[in-house]
Amino acid sequence: MTRISMKTIKQLNEKDLKSKIQEARSELTKLRVDGAKGTLRKESGKLKPVRHDIARMLTRVNEMRREK
Repeated sequence: MTRISMKTIKQLNEKDLKSKIQEARSELTKLRVDGAKGTLRKESGKLKPVRHDIARMLTRVNEMRREK
């Protein structure tokens, strides 16, 4: 999964955002497992951006809920 800009996030509806969040969380879980096994070499820099993307998407979901 690549980085998601805030502009792209704002264009998505709540259902699409939730599916993207689920994808990002599964990727984060995979990266954490690889890190625990010691096989996370080149992807070690991907943990923080994935966490930040998840936070951005969750923030947008909360904003959409408050607007309702």
